[in-house]
Amino acid sequence: VRMLPWLLVFSALSYQAWDAPTVVSRKAWGAGPLTCGAPLTPPVTYVITDQLPGLECQEQGVCSEALRGLQSSSVYTRGWCDVAYNFLVGDDGRVYEGVGWDIQGLHTPGYNNISLGIAFFGNKIGSSPSPAALSAAEGLISYAIQKGHLSPRYLQPLLLKEKICLDPQHAVTPRKVCPSIIPRSAWKARETHCPAMKLPAKYVIIIHTADASCNVSTDCQTIVRNIQSFHMDTWDFCDIGYHFLVGEDGGVYEGVGWHIQGSHTYGYNDIALGIAFMGYFVEKPPNAAALEAAQDLIQCAVVNGYLTPNYLLVGHSDVTNILSPGQALYNIIKTWPHFKQ
Repeated sequence: VRMLPWLLVFSALSYQAWDAPTVVSRKAWGAGPLTCGAPLTPPVTYVITDQLPGLECQEQGVCSEALRGLQSSSVYTRGWCDVAYNFLVGDDGRVYEGVGWDIQGLHTPGYNNISLGIAFFGNKIGSSPSPAALSAAEGLISYAIQKGHLSPRYLQPLLLKEKICLDPQHAVTPRKVCPSIIPRSAWKARETHCPAMKLPAKYVIIIHTADASCNVSTDCQTIVRNIQSFHMDTWDFCDIGYHFLVGEDGGVYEGVGWHIQGSHTYGYNDIALGIAFMGYFVEKPPNAAALEAAQDLIQCAVVNGYLTPNYLLVGHSDVTNILSPGQALYNIIKTWPHFKQ
């Protein structure tokens, strides 16, 4: 499997204001009717790029003709509903509308509902896209962030040639992939021996501890230590029940971690990551720092292979008869990617 020799890398934290990119509409390039119907819910988390060989073109007329041929092949040979990508970038430096912002592409199984697929075409076989094409793609991505189509914390994994798959060990993000995780040693965890977790997990279960909240790291460490003692000494768990705990200091605290089964949800402990927010969130949700830390942790899990890309996100109350994670928190996670009630 040969990897693309180039990769777009943009800093979403410092992207400049771009005007709306000039997009050659489907009508302008002569596309047939759009029959794809699966909606794409913004903002999406990923940008996935590809390079299409054998469609050399340097000006709009020739590029449009190449796209008409690509659409015909996609529909009549492959049996797809349209071209596979949301947008295509020609070597002439123009952005061509594929299925657009609001419809799922067909470019990467398992990621079509959470990503924008952008394909480069028109360059000579063996060469990278032109500077004009790369600049056009950069403008498109920055515009997508400004308009809410793409998360500012988007991830851009490497897409491998010939075989569509994601390389989690070389994933590129516009910020660090994983949040800083406070290890067990920092909060003075007791040593334990629990069953191993079979990864990748298939679910993320969001929980609240229904106890005190904390916004200072030392207080959070004390709470985590007390929860471990309660779980082990009162409930007879082999360790603290959660994989990770999140404080309102913005910290992620290692519970049993990635590789050990939790004890958070009967019937799901071997297939789900349990992420607990420290506090009681029935009437008031966690603060922004805690919510962002948890979202970063989930992205980290996907990128590093601890969580399957098509994971399902649920509230604790969705899978067991309990008030956790609290209605205020539940109302927020319902808006997160992959939520399934």
